[in-house]
Amino acid sequence: MLESGGACVHLQATTHRGDSSDDDLDNPRPPYDRIDALIREYLGPVRRAGKGLRPAGTPDDESAVFGAAGFRGPDRIEVDTARVVTRSTDEIVAATFSLSGSTPHLFGADVAQFEADLRALLDHASPDGRFSERTRPIALDVWRP
Repeated sequence: MLESGGACVHLQATTHRGDSSDDDLDNPRPPYDRIDALIREYLGPVRRAGKGLRPAGTPDDESAVFGAAGFRGPDRIEVDTARVVTRSTDEIVAATFSLSGSTPHLFGADVAQFEADLRALLDHASPDGRFSERTRPIALDVWRP
């Protein structure tokens, strides 16, 4: 599918939640451990994705897949994006629902109650609805045939 001299670029980015640093920031960090626990309360201990379950998590050996497909590399381009951002309660809720393991349809009839519980958890963690966190780096892996 690639034109002669073309390349495939695989984006390595985790943008829905910050890194695990613990330095002081202007606002509290989002309470991801409690958010994850709340998701497990509603959906059970096995990670969900789509209509299925992911008991072993998501496979992450992209290098083996690209290599088996005949690509060489990767040449990695690091993008320095480590900066402090402020996120609102609405942004944390949206990020939670954007993930395959906590997308709204997985909660079925309980989706409104889950969102209310999530917002209450976030309100308790930061009454003014503002959270700070340091972003993670982004990398581009360039694979060539």
